[in-house]
Amino acid sequence: QVHLVESGGGLAQPGGSLNISCVASGSIVGVYPMGWDRESPGKQRELVATITGSGVTNYGDSVKGRFTISRDNTKNTAYLQMNNLKPEDTAVYTCHAGIMTHQDMGNIRIYRGQGTQVTVSV
Repeated sequence: QVHLVESGGGLAQPGGSLNISCVASGSIVGVYPMGWDRESPGKQRELVATITGSGVTNYGDSVKGRFTISRDNTKNTAYLQMNNLKPEDTAVYTCHAGIMTHQDMGNIRIYRGQGTQVTVSV
């Protein structure tokens, strides 16, 4: 059994900052790519950022230069630092990760968290 648990998020003013984190736990052999996507009413799900196990990052165009993804492999944790937030960043942010478990050796499966709400408003 694997769990991805997000924390952080909440309410921020335009121009403000928030940090959200995602911890993977369970019978884990290895955590490979980790990332975040977001979804808001009336919009398609959008990639926010991803990071490989070796630290190579990729960002959605709308967040480049404002958001930074990082990870601590010793803690199976990814972080998303969000700066210069805009109202259009309001969404549910969901963590995802490619994980190999003891029960399924040799296969990397994608797991998703339950999401955390980020609201940017005055």
